Amino acid sequence: MKSRPSLSNYPTSKEDARETAREPLTPQTVSPSFHLSYTDIDFLTREELRPVRLQLELLKPELLQQEHGIEATVVVFGSSRIVEHEIAAQRLDEAKAAAAESPQDPLLKERLAVARSILRKSHYYDEARKLGALLSKLKHHGTGCNIVVITGGGGGIMEAANRGAHDIGAETMGLNIVLPREREPNSFITPELCFQFHYFSIRKMHFLMRAQALVAFPGGYGTLDELFETLTLIQTRKIHPLPVLLFGKEFWQKLLNFEVLVAEGVVGPNDLEIFRFVEKAEEAAEIIEEYLNSKKL
Repeated sequence: MKSRPSLSNYPTSKEDARETAREPLTPQTVSPSFHLSYTDIDFLTREELRPVRLQLELLKPELLQQEHGIEATVVVFGSSRIVEHEIAAQRLDEAKAAAAESPQDPLLKERLAVARSILRKSHYYDEARKLGALLSKLKHHGTGCNIVVITGGGGGIMEAANRGAHDIGAETMGLNIVLPREREPNSFITPELCFQFHYFSIRKMHFLMRAQALVAFPGGYGTLDELFETLTLIQTRKIHPLPVLLFGKEFWQKLLNFEVLVAEGVVGPNDLEIFRFVEKAEEAAEIIEEYLNSKKL
């Protein structure tokens, strides 16, 4: 991040940090109490400093997006486990071979069934990649700015959407989060727009701050968490309505019986109009483009 030139008579924080690095080593200067607060990681990571870290995690991506002129995004969610067809087919062959060697092993049988299921869903990788390219060609009608595809930064569907944008030379963003697994960002994210988060709450806020639409491909707990947070915010009018598109009607209707919520009286019939099902990238892009063209300053 480039700092603006300062006209202040006071030294900058960077200048003072460089000065302290030149201090002679004495019992006083090596004491943690002597370290500048903003260079002291042990201090910044104290439990009492959580409010400060929350603010920093909100502010850093915001400033960088402003500097890149990003005003409008489309969020693409989906499973990191849904890979492209060639990889899925290879993993199925490996699962078949392993199961053939130990046909009575229940774990290998389960892995074989999962590999078959992932292969059946591998076409979603292609659709997400195609969608990433289509969306990156769109502009916000009100502001004239380019649409930037934003994902969770991981593999699978997220990789595919970032890859589609990358295919046509467009900027694309990834919001990674520190996890025990799946930590490495995919290689198709614009490096200057590849962020890492500690707090889920701040990360989810950044997903929606500039969002003009949300597309959810089949996914697991993470996808469901992000999808239902968005549905809740739209339902409760905490954010303005925007297109929420669920890719793969068969998957979503098998997973979630939305009509039960209406029948049980816990949501209203109109709440089912917050989202709609789509099957093809072109269909999703057309819906989003129509929405963008309807927006006014």
